[in-house]
Amino acid sequence: MSFSSIYEIAGSAMTAQTVRLNAVASNLANADVVSGSEQNGYRAKRPVFETVMIESDGGTQGAMVRIKDVQESTEPLQRRYEPNHPQANQEGYVFFSQVNPIEEMADMMSASRNFETNVDVMTRARSMQQSILRLGQTS
Repeated sequence: MSFSSIYEIAGSAMTAQTVRLNAVASNLANADVVSGSEQNGYRAKRPVFETVMIESDGGTQGAMVRIKDVQESTEPLQRRYEPNHPQANQEGYVFFSQVNPIEEMADMMSASRNFETNVDVMTRARSMQQSILRLGQTS
């Protein structure tokens, strides 16, 4: 596998994890958002990834990740009877997002670790390239 393939694969993973982290940040920022209707309520966002195979003359060389879509959750919003709330509908209900901050924090930690792992891969590949160049200079 070439160094450029290593950088391309790790870079695609870092991009995917950045999208994942942005979705988590958006979800956490809107965890306590209230709406007067279920249609206007905030729904958690989840990125959907897909695998892209890297082909070469000798066959499959590796696989990258690509963001296929960012989808909204289909879970129903939390409906609460709070007739004195300023955003309550005519029946006195408000709708809270179904974002679970604990799950989002776990997802954020996972995405951060995955990002850091790919930074480490790129750092090690660069170090290997530099070592190869030094070997070439001493010959």
